[in-house]
Amino acid sequence: MELNMFKLCSGLKSLGYLMILLVLAIISVSYYAVVIVTWGPQLLHGGLQSLLPFAIIAVFHVLLIMLTWSYFMVVVRDPGFVPENWRPVSNEENLEANNSLTLPEYASPETRDSTWSPSGRTEGRPTAGYCARCQSSKPPRCHHCSVKDAYLKWITIAYGLSIVLEHKTTDFSNFGSTREKIGKEEEDTPLYTFLETVLDTVVLLPNFIKFFKDARNHSGPQETLLSPSFQLCLATELTTERVLGSCTIVINLAFALSLLCFVIMHTSLLLSNTTTIEVYEKKRAVRWKYDLGRKKNFEQVFGKKKFLWFFPMYAKEDLENSPALQGLDFPTSSDVEA
Repeated sequence: MELNMFKLCSGLKSLGYLMILLVLAIISVSYYAVVIVTWGPQLLHGGLQSLLPFAIIAVFHVLLIMLTWSYFMVVVRDPGFVPENWRPVSNEENLEANNSLTLPEYASPETRDSTWSPSGRTEGRPTAGYCARCQSSKPPRCHHCSVKDAYLKWITIAYGLSIVLEHKTTDFSNFGSTREKIGKEEEDTPLYTFLETVLDTVVLLPNFIKFFKDARNHSGPQETLLSPSFQLCLATELTTERVLGSCTIVINLAFALSLLCFVIMHTSLLLSNTTTIEVYEKKRAVRWKYDLGRKKNFEQVFGKKKFLWFFPMYAKEDLENSPALQGLDFPTSSDVEA
């Protein structure tokens, strides 16, 4: 009997939700260190002295709201899957339905039987693929019958595995659908997390420096002359709020440095209309067939409504007029040039 790895690993998915608790714990510690301990009490001074603390706390809360909103949109939103009866529409069917359908539910309008030339020329839209393992048609940019393309532990999503477990009738995942449907939230979450961690690092840095200066000053020979009760009070001061603040700045600095590379990488992929898996598959010598230009690539993920670019949501017009957001059909450079 063939071993079903999906059933064996199904229980591990619940462990991924522990990462959500870890994220919430880090957010809570940062909130306590920045707002409750460091800058919140300075609001009580009033006058001009409270302007800087007020500005810091206001920016902190705005970034925190956007970070939390984007993060949980990624966690709770269904990454999408390829419909079981999906098949490419033939030329005849497409001509008949052209006037009545704009975004087909179960079919992708792959209407031109053409290929991507290795010479670098675009020869129409590439045809839909075919999976020999399950003998099913697959949409463009689809990774079929994959055990696991990528596991994102911070958002408890395993491309390939999670979709198979949730949709038993379909043993493949549409990576294109997954990326385009939650791609905006995936771009917003690391960006807001990066900005938030940078802010936390900067506003906690003065206390971080002061903490080590005080610890060095209190570690001299004069410490032996202090009474045990005073030493206890001093140790308590250095090992509670100030130690917590120091640990918080270390955690936020580590996240900021790692997310800086992540944001740079995702910005490059976004502007070239490339997924994290496709970057290893496409040939650098030729123009990427889904590269429509930086502006159109950006709008394909974030939409055309500029006022919604910073929010993890789409305008109704974008959802209705952008086939790429459905994850089954993606325009190519040949379509734009035509």
